[in-house]
Amino acid sequence: MEYRNLGKWGVKISTIGLGSYLTIGMHVDDETAAECVRVAFDGGINWIDTANAYNHGQAEIALGKILRDYDRDDYVLATKVWAPMGDGPNDRGLSAKHVFEQCHASLARLQTDYIDLYQCHRPDPETPLEETIRIMDDLARAGKILYWGVSEWPASMIQEAVDLAKMMGCRPPVSNQPRYSLLWRDPEEEVYPTCLRTGLGNVVFSPLAHGVLTGKYQPGQPPPAGTRAADDTQNQIMMDMYWSDDNLRRVQTLAEMAGDLGLTAAQLSMAWCLRHPAVTSVISGVTRVSQLEDNLKAADAQIPDDVYERMCEMFPGPQDSGAP
Repeated sequence: MEYRNLGKWGVKISTIGLGSYLTIGMHVDDETAAECVRVAFDGGINWIDTANAYNHGQAEIALGKILRDYDRDDYVLATKVWAPMGDGPNDRGLSAKHVFEQCHASLARLQTDYIDLYQCHRPDPETPLEETIRIMDDLARAGKILYWGVSEWPASMIQEAVDLAKMMGCRPPVSNQPRYSLLWRDPEEEVYPTCLRTGLGNVVFSPLAHGVLTGKYQPGQPPPAGTRAADDTQNQIMMDMYWSDDNLRRVQTLAEMAGDLGLTAAQLSMAWCLRHPAVTSVISGVTRVSQLEDNLKAADAQIPDDVYERMCEMFPGPQDSGAP
């Protein structure tokens, strides 16, 4: 396992992280979740990503129970704030009140004294950036969080937050969590150049496009029973964003390319993400230990330059970006 600095900052995280969206605390039972965490740590993963909104706090609760058995200084714990957590007018967003209250609620659910990386889950246009920056700095000074970051923020807002934090004498954001994969290369256009310029690391989610890039789905065929694509409770995003015969055909070609390298399509797809200089780590979300064991091998996968270039051509990114 390789460990990289989170952008320009001192903390080092594994190039593969363990995620919990739709899995731990929701579609994965407690026993399997505990085994996934054990396999993750045994495989060199040293950071876990979750959010207060994942199954309305249940992901944090499940992880809190599991992580009691591990030394706190052995892992980096990341969670998020922003999403609605109640029906009240202040139960959402990035106001000082909501961030402060949800930070303490997350600490209780996770059964820990501090959060390593506290992330703004999405932008909040109703709250001034100064307010969010100040409460993050206050939480850090109080020892409740060590670093703070953002997720799915546009480049202009990331730049503004960095500039404002410097002007205010506050801690700036250290990371961004964007959607990124062969089927979603939008961050390359503006977000990644901004992060490289300002020193933010990127911990990307959905590197397998919700499983479409695993190669298990065939063009012209319904999704197999038991897969995420066949589950209407969790397949809306993948169906809306990625599900097309054209994409599935290209992924089948990708799987053949991966096989020639002794890799799976998932391993090759994740290794491709890690080639971009703005990317620190990719988040692996799994429902079975076997999936995690497969994904772990992406950390050591080497992509020949000619294969990498062909992948970029097969799955083109923003017109004015070019391959990284």
